[in-house]
This record gives sequence, C-alpha cells and structure tokens, in this order.
Amino acid sequence: MHYPIFHSIVNTVETQLGKRGIKTTKFRTWEDNKIHATGLELIIDLDKVSNYMHSLSINFDWDSFRETTMAKELDGMDSHPFLKIETLTKSAVPPTIDVEMSWLFDIDLCQPEMPGEAGNYRVERASRWMESISKKVNDLLKDENIITRWHIEIDGDENGRYLSAINLISYFQYELTSPKSLNEVKHLVGRKLHDLLLKANKVIYLSDEILEESVAA
Repeated sequence: MHYPIFHSIVNTVETQLGKRGIKTTKFRTWEDNKIHATGLELIIDLDKVSNYMHSLSINFDWDSFRETTMAKELDGMDSHPFLKIETLTKSAVPPTIDVEMSWLFDIDLCQPEMPGEAGNYRVERASRWMESISKKVNDLLKDENIITRWHIEIDGDENGRYLSAINLISYFQYELTSPKSLNEVKHLVGRKLHDLLLKANKVIYLSDEILEESVAA
C-alpha cells in the first residue's frame, strides 16, 4: 500500500531531527498490509545526554483508515490511491497519530552493587527512585491525557535480585484534524515533534537529578 501523507510525516520528522543536529541510531519505517497499518521507529542515543539512560525510542503508528480520512480533507489529494477503495472511504476514523516514547535506562549505572549489602537491595532501591520519577513525570504531564508506565524485567545472581530491563514508556495521541494541505500537515507535525522532544528532555533531566541523589545515597 502507498501512504503519501504518512510518507510526508516521516520526511518531516527526519528533516526536523536533522535541523536540530539529533542523530538517530535507528530510523525505520514498517508496513503491515494484513492490518492496514504502517509506522516509523526511531532510536536516539542518549549516552552523551544522560548519565543514566542508554537511549530514547519513539514510535509513530498510523493506518490506511486515518490516511484516507486525511486524504478526503486535504487539498490536492484527489488522486490519492486510497480514495478509490470503497471500504476505506466509508470509514470515519479520526486522523490521529499514536506516539509511543520510551526511555531506556542503564541497568548497571542505576543499580550499583553496594559493598556490605545483601539480598534484593538493588530492586528495593530501584523501586524507590522509580516511584519518585513517576510522581515527577505525572506532574509534568498532568495537563495532558497521557498514559505513562514502567516496563521492567527481573533477574537474579549471587548477590540477589535486580532489574534486567528498566524502560519508562509514555503514550501520546495527537489529532491531525486541522490541516487542509500537506504543507499544513508538515507544519503541525514539526510543532508536535518539538513538543515531544521538549518533554523527552525534561524527563531525562528530572530522572538524572533523582538518580544522582539516589545512587549517591
């Protein structure tokens, strides 16, 4: 399937990242015709930005129904291939783009081994700073309808249990109902991306601040 509107969104994201000097270690689009979906996956290395995070992952999800809804509203889209498919044109799915943003923490730096400590102290200490970060992030995003959760995995060694994966994940949804042309789509996506990156940086800053105090304690 061909998604010219989403392709324009992808190009805008790539251009805006380049203007900001943000390099990605992964920038990949995907498409699954069985579920009429497409998306963009990108990963930004944070080793030089954060003392406790590996990377920032951002995933954009889209589908043929949203693409078609937008095509019906945008000027110059008369030849869009989806407008020839009756099952798509009859759909009234709102043109919203789903965004998943995930901060991947460095499990070793966040859970240092402490001389004289025994048992599951690493998990216990991690649970405290994770709770502090959750409160700060929820306060940061309190005015928006955003879901934020932790994804963790637990393992163990001779020194007790520890977290083998620590990811903070936020789910955003942006409406794209106002644009009337592709240029307006690009402008809106550029603004939303700026907003996302601003929030990402704030989460990185407050997480580093909390971990700096927690790890040193």
